[in-house]
Amino acid sequence: MFELFTLNRHILETQRAFPHATGSFTGLLQYIATAAKVVAREVRQANLAEHLGTSGAVNVQGEVQQKLDILAHNVLAKLMVESGYLAAMGSEEEDHEIITPNDHRRGQYVVNFDPLDGSSNLDANIPTGTIFSILPRISSSKEEPNVTDCMQPGRRQVAAGYILYGSATMFVYTTGAGVHGFTLDPTIGEFLLTHPNIKTPDYGTYYSANLGNRLFWSEGVRRYLDDLNLDDKEHGKPFSCRYVGSLVADFHRNLLYGGIYLYPSDSKANPGKPKPKLRLLYEANPLAMLVEQAGGKASDGHRHILDIVPQGLHQRVPLFIGSRQNVEELESYINRYERS
Repeated sequence: MFELFTLNRHILETQRAFPHATGSFTGLLQYIATAAKVVAREVRQANLAEHLGTSGAVNVQGEVQQKLDILAHNVLAKLMVESGYLAAMGSEEEDHEIITPNDHRRGQYVVNFDPLDGSSNLDANIPTGTIFSILPRISSSKEEPNVTDCMQPGRRQVAAGYILYGSATMFVYTTGAGVHGFTLDPTIGEFLLTHPNIKTPDYGTYYSANLGNRLFWSEGVRRYLDDLNLDDKEHGKPFSCRYVGSLVADFHRNLLYGGIYLYPSDSKANPGKPKPKLRLLYEANPLAMLVEQAGGKASDGHRHILDIVPQGLHQRVPLFIGSRQNVEELESYINRYERS
């Protein structure tokens, strides 16, 4: 008989080696996994339960909220507050940080999360995901938690991960000792280890980008894309473009197969003033920790994502992430054409 290695068992056995891995840290990861199962159920039943479509509200990002955005946020926030392991949270769906109420036990951790990335694709049955980042609380236990607890550089993360809701539900996470993937078996209600110690290839021949915005990107990025499409069989070109518009799904594929995901700043809405879209704290940072643990790299074009000091809860950054050699090659184009 093969051994069923569950996520809970993996968390318990691997966390013993880390000084920060208290019972609270282990418990918090398990609560996130429980929330993921609830969200996965709601995503599967969205058509039947009439949870598809927009809510009519707009979030702090200026994006129209989907019904499942709100549902996923409420599930995650409620379970994490009730866990007693959390001091504060930052969510894509809330204007301000969420402080654990006084009538709940407050823990020593902070979570930043995107409750349901790619939710605008739900009506087309395209995979979506939850992204999370766990940080140590930096405010004193004698004072009120505050936004600075959430606004820490990515290097301070003690864990990061995502849950992919697709043909199967996967929980992929790291605590700084490799990246491991678990697939939900709905018949027993457990995440089982299916992708141990994920390593992303050093170089890949896939790229993921919204080419509809290409005209609004910088010269370095455009020239890099031009070269990816050259007929050069010796170097695996032209590359294959794979893009579904769901960050978790695109990232997951490239993590396994190699390549690069690009989301540059663009000047579409602000001619002459390019602006980035993806959020640093609850999208770029957690995925950057994961890709570095898998042997890859994450950059804003000039510096490591994990080295950026946050200036705001919903700060946006350009993101170039994937196989190390691909990202470094892109950086060389940016340096060559944008720093002359």
